[in-house]
Amino acid sequence: MREYLKFYIDGQWVDPTTPKTADVINPATEEVSGRISLASVADVEKAVAAAHRAFAPWSQTTREQRLELLQAIQAEYAKREKEIGEAITEEMGAPASLGGGFHIGLGAGHIATAIEVLKTFKFEERRGNTLLTKDPIGVCALITPWNWPMNQIAVKVLPALATGNTMVLKPPQLAPYSAQIFAEVLDKAGVPKGVFNMLQGSGAVVGAALSAHPRVDLVSITGSEAVGVEIAKTAAPTVKRVCQELGGKSAFIVLDDANFVANVAGATGGMMINSGQTCSAGSRLLVPKKRMAEAIAAAKEAAAAVSVGDPKGNVAMGPVVSKNQYNEVQRYIEIGIQEGAELVAGGPGRPDGLSKGYFCKPTVFANVRNDMTIAREEIFGPVLVIIGYDDIDHAVEIANDSDFGLAGYVNGADAAQCLAVARRLRTGWVSINGGFDFMAPFGGIKRSGNGREWGEHGFHEYVETKSLIEPAPAA
Repeated sequence: MREYLKFYIDGQWVDPTTPKTADVINPATEEVSGRISLASVADVEKAVAAAHRAFAPWSQTTREQRLELLQAIQAEYAKREKEIGEAITEEMGAPASLGGGFHIGLGAGHIATAIEVLKTFKFEERRGNTLLTKDPIGVCALITPWNWPMNQIAVKVLPALATGNTMVLKPPQLAPYSAQIFAEVLDKAGVPKGVFNMLQGSGAVVGAALSAHPRVDLVSITGSEAVGVEIAKTAAPTVKRVCQELGGKSAFIVLDDANFVANVAGATGGMMINSGQTCSAGSRLLVPKKRMAEAIAAAKEAAAAVSVGDPKGNVAMGPVVSKNQYNEVQRYIEIGIQEGAELVAGGPGRPDGLSKGYFCKPTVFANVRNDMTIAREEIFGPVLVIIGYDDIDHAVEIANDSDFGLAGYVNGADAAQCLAVARRLRTGWVSINGGFDFMAPFGGIKRSGNGREWGEHGFHEYVETKSLIEPAPAA
């Protein structure tokens, strides 16, 4: 049983102003695995005040001082990786191979990337008689989700630190353990007091108070569209910057070539990673109509090969994060059936042999129309919909016919054709034949949000441009 009952404020672990706790449920067992304290508005005031006091000295530190800190964080993170992976498996149900693999690897990758970017980031640039400076924006509120906890914490905290900002982190209430360990990593690495602060708690209380606070200069939120909208509304009266990475309903276009069957199978298996709880997941699989039968056979076989069970064991997929999330996934599966989509794999209920835990079946619908609910709304579970297209123009039209624009995927044997298709997608990030890059900007358009994280572009989220104009040289 884990108990994390203190908050990290002004360089020390402190008790809540008003004691209030919440149970954390292990989604694989439906049993209580620990308790956390829930912060109040008074705790938010303390954390923001600490960050505000720390900003002036931290913002004036040198590149070398910040590099030294980031390298210390990297060393401490490496020591705790196994523990962080175990926490992720326990808190949100990621299989041990995933929690202890890609989950912690994303955190490590973003730390290493921030170090490399900081080494050469241009904080000053001369343009004629004007000196342009990139100054830290101030106190940052960082609100992160439960689905990829280390990824989202690292991709916000490290660029904010590297650019001279101070911050208050509000990690997810559903998956709080790995964040607590991450805070211990920063403390051990020697982050100056007040520069990094962390409050556990609910979005309705902590997130809202941070978003409205006049001394918070930026809110970075990764979460659902509904939460992003509320954050933006709450932040509007203080005219602070709001960076949003929200939902997605990304298209995965498979081209008509010799690699077709393998690409369909890969897209199906990829959709089931992390129990489908990935904002950038390729949840709409677009295939040529004339090859729909082949696609169904390949997807059905791939879905059947996804092992589901105890995330501490050797399985490919664990549970979804909570009872509410399980019920949402089941609701969408029923909607898909009612709408007349062809259910070719999975379906309602738990997989055979699992009577407890929030486990869903790897589910595939085929012959889906793009106007169906299951093709329009983000399900955030292991549910793939297969949509047929007539030709490439039709595929691009379907892909772009979405309220979202976070990610996209194009797979095919002809690399030039893949790139040509990818250029036409109205989305912020496209992976071609499995391409991946920590330096590539990540973020969406339309209802998927604004701004960019990852790599150098992630640094720009946390700086303001200032013009220092000197007299022009004498003629």
